[in-house]
Amino acid sequence: MVLADSVWSISGMPEELNHAVYLSYEDLPSTAKQCFLHFSLLPKTAKFFCNEIIGMWISEGFLHGTSDDLEELGRKYYKELILRNLIEPNIEYIDQNLCNMHDVVRSFAQFVARDEALAAHSGETNIVSRLSAHEFLRLSLESKASESDGLDWSSLQAQKTLRALISVGYINIKPGDSLVHFPCLRTLCIYSAHVVALHESLHELKHLRYLSLINTDISSLPDSIGKMKFLQYISLHGCEQFVKVPHSFVKLGLLRYLSFSGTSIEGIPKGFHALTNLRVLTGFPAQVDGDWCSLEELGPLSQLKHLELDGLENITASSSATKAKLGDKVQLTILFLNCGSILGDDGLIKEEDGVSEEKQQRIEKVFEELCPPHRLETLVIKGYFGQRLPLWMMSSSAVPLKSLRNLFITDLACCTQLPDGLSQLPFLEFIQINHAPAIKRIGPEFIQSYHHHSPCPSQMVAAFPRLHEMNLIGMVEWEEWEWEEQVQAFPVLQQLMLEQCKLKCLPPGLASQARALNSLSITSVQGLVSLENFPSLVELDLDEILDLERITNLPRLQKLTIEDCPKLKTLEGVPALQRLILTDEDMKTLPEYMGGINPRHLELYCSLALLTSIAAAQSGPEWDKFSHVKHVKAYASEGDNTKKWFVLYTADPYNLETNVSRSFMSRGTLTSFEDTQRFEHVFKMTRKTFSYICSLVMKPSMKDMNSYTFVDGRVLSLEDRVAVSLKRLYSSEPPETIGSSVGVNESTLLLVTESFVVSVDKRAGHHSRWPDSSEMDKIKSMFEKIHNMHNCCGVICTTHIPFGPNWDREKNDSILVQLVIDPEMRFRSIWWGRISSMNMLSILHESNLFNECEEGGYLNGSKLKVALDGSEVGEYIIGDAGFPLLPWLLTPYQEEDLSDSKAEFNRRHNAATTCALKALARFKDTWKYLQGETSCPVNPDTLVETIHACCYLHNIVIDMEEDGAMPSIEEPDDSEDDAATSSAEERDDSEDDAATSSAEEPDDSEDDAATLSVEEPDESEELRQVANEDAVVARDMLSQYFLTTMSSESGARWMQRRTMK
Repeated sequence: MVLADSVWSISGMPEELNHAVYLSYEDLPSTAKQCFLHFSLLPKTAKFFCNEIIGMWISEGFLHGTSDDLEELGRKYYKELILRNLIEPNIEYIDQNLCNMHDVVRSFAQFVARDEALAAHSGETNIVSRLSAHEFLRLSLESKASESDGLDWSSLQAQKTLRALISVGYINIKPGDSLVHFPCLRTLCIYSAHVVALHESLHELKHLRYLSLINTDISSLPDSIGKMKFLQYISLHGCEQFVKVPHSFVKLGLLRYLSFSGTSIEGIPKGFHALTNLRVLTGFPAQVDGDWCSLEELGPLSQLKHLELDGLENITASSSATKAKLGDKVQLTILFLNCGSILGDDGLIKEEDGVSEEKQQRIEKVFEELCPPHRLETLVIKGYFGQRLPLWMMSSSAVPLKSLRNLFITDLACCTQLPDGLSQLPFLEFIQINHAPAIKRIGPEFIQSYHHHSPCPSQMVAAFPRLHEMNLIGMVEWEEWEWEEQVQAFPVLQQLMLEQCKLKCLPPGLASQARALNSLSITSVQGLVSLENFPSLVELDLDEILDLERITNLPRLQKLTIEDCPKLKTLEGVPALQRLILTDEDMKTLPEYMGGINPRHLELYCSLALLTSIAAAQSGPEWDKFSHVKHVKAYASEGDNTKKWFVLYTADPYNLETNVSRSFMSRGTLTSFEDTQRFEHVFKMTRKTFSYICSLVMKPSMKDMNSYTFVDGRVLSLEDRVAVSLKRLYSSEPPETIGSSVGVNESTLLLVTESFVVSVDKRAGHHSRWPDSSEMDKIKSMFEKIHNMHNCCGVICTTHIPFGPNWDREKNDSILVQLVIDPEMRFRSIWWGRISSMNMLSILHESNLFNECEEGGYLNGSKLKVALDGSEVGEYIIGDAGFPLLPWLLTPYQEEDLSDSKAEFNRRHNAATTCALKALARFKDTWKYLQGETSCPVNPDTLVETIHACCYLHNIVIDMEEDGAMPSIEEPDDSEDDAATSSAEERDDSEDDAATSSAEEPDDSEDDAATLSVEEPDESEELRQVANEDAVVARDMLSQYFLTTMSSESGARWMQRRTMK
């Protein structure tokens, strides 16, 4: 019996450790055991790639063999650990280049190595005491600490016998700290720390073989680095401040690995050709300067297996590339050829980086001479800007890449077609093209079949015979993929990714010939309307396919992920579907196709409104669409938490769990009117508008969904809370009277209304944004049709809002609100200030409206031609005589004897201002809370929020009345100022500053409803003096234009009346 075997009894091993791992460990060769125990020390928060790990093993002396085959031997043991499941490959990386170790296995290994090695983590309280009590051979430190609580470097000084030190994260290295206390150190690996203080003592490490200072702040290596004769591995990857390579560097004849990737070095000293032992060289800067070594010095480095060349655009003579002798490096299996990218963030060529034809021809010649050897397995090309790829990638020549397995091409700026030689590579397994903006079409030449060199030469071999994964990303102009149904290609292709292109349809050949395709991912593809007839597809991932309408006939599909595909209406022919993941935070109802499919699992990320409908279960409108699904997980987000609100449903046995209160989401007691007219009379809006307002405040209201109750203890539903708030805002009566009428106490009324006001203020600001160009054209058209006020964009006015019951009229202690109103009575701009410190002129000059108009941000649309000589008048708003005359703000003429043109201007001006009068009258009549001296808050901040909320609600009612459509809910963005609103806090923290869109409130007298401004007698004269010459000219030209066009407009109206009769 295996369980009875004595091997399971390990003396001293804690019970919590997995004894089964011991079987695999004991069966390992002694060298592999050392490698395994060493791997367990690597901190989990950093990525250690295969080459780095094998370099450590070589430096530690674990691997015994000839110098030529140490890396191969290390890879053998690396693969052995994988085969025994002691380490697990990360599938995101090719060739098992990155592996992880399970925590159970790691704990076992660290226990076995406990006498020689310590793996410590930040936050452990006994690290310092353990370091002072015991000397270790190997020490691994992993820190997430800040500079205030990191481990001190000085606490390591007792470790005199230390052979390996691996540190990831912050460690407190102070000036004067040194490496002199570690004379036996062979491996020094420090990630992401400040190490400058250790620079001068590096040469003290006489036995050091492995030096890795990745992502640190080191700027140079000491000049004495050449004396460290045992150094075999140096990595300065990601050290952006590193700028200098000392001349003595070329004396390190035992170097096997060298990485300058991500540094800022301009070149490498001459004599580099002496480092003939190098196996890996990355970040080599290609230079032609006489002070630095050139590509020519790479010629003697015949042992290279991995080479990365940077800055190839700097090479002016192809002969330099020829002398690098890449084709002669028979050991070379990985090659990076890198140029600086000329593409911008949008994937298109940056205008300032446009390249001449001469430069294109030069880089083409350079790349031709960098032809790799036949053994090459991985090729990476970055930033290439030639018009064609080198001939050694094309079918017209004997393609030398017969062993190529992986191909990456990034930022292919100018090539108009992909190389046609790839289809003939017998071992090619992986292709990724990332950003190729010049490619608009992939034609049949890309997938041409070829004659196989075999005993049957006439036999045709399918193109890409071994390719199993292909990613085509950022080919932003790609529109056509030609692949006929009968053309054999991609017989073993399993995964395909298409991202950021304009591909209108997938080629017929993909569905018919790629019979092994089981995973397809499509993201941000414009114009793709349908996806159908893929018989082998098992997993499909769709993201932001805005035009997609139809998915059909995917008989083996098991997992389907759909994110932001708003037009998708048809999903059918998916009988094997097991898991459906839908993500669309604007989704307000489940798609109709849900009723025709039967997934086992549904995972949904949707709007809070939809989630609440799902939470209603049988009583909700969505029940029939999801009730047949065995398991449903539905979520709505709040902030960064994508699963803040949830519904978890199981069909059999029935179970539904949710953190959405059903009482809160139920139909309101105060809104239960069967008579539609009665509802609209009470709430001054349609039920659809009321429902939209509920959805607008739903998310913030759910934070305290069960906190407010009626007097009898029943929870106020969301509808009830909105109803209570509206009733208070509609009324000037005392809160105790309003509370009694709706069945809540006064404190509940005040708190519910305050919460409602804050929510509307934060979430409804988009209903008062300054119009965009299309909206503005509509506004101008309405002013012209109704009032013959050509090119007019709005009416500006002001109003007073009192602070509350203690309003001091003599001190003008109130809020002055400035508004711009459109012809449909919407408030398009709101700005406010305290009347005690501001008047009409000062609030205008402080406003965002003034700044935007003066700087050309607003009222910058089409101009009106007003004379035969081509004279034009720009967009403008109108205001009464209390405002200054400006080129964009036209006021009426004030002189007594007006000419015909001026009189006509004043007539039209006066008629057009009626929309503001009506808007203010409607606003005052509706939101009586702002007029009630017993109700209005004394706190000006609270009053401002209330003004904002009432203005937004005023606009919402108009918006819903206009088109009847339910507007989308826009999440507030605190980082983005609203174009039409602002607040006191946004203007230099002055308590007098303020902003927001709204209508003018005149005085409390009924007569004030007919005024557009409130001005002091001496103030209007001051304002009129501000008028400038440009404004006078603009108004005069416009008035003359009005008079000129008056007769033709009158005739047109007369003809229209005759036609109607």
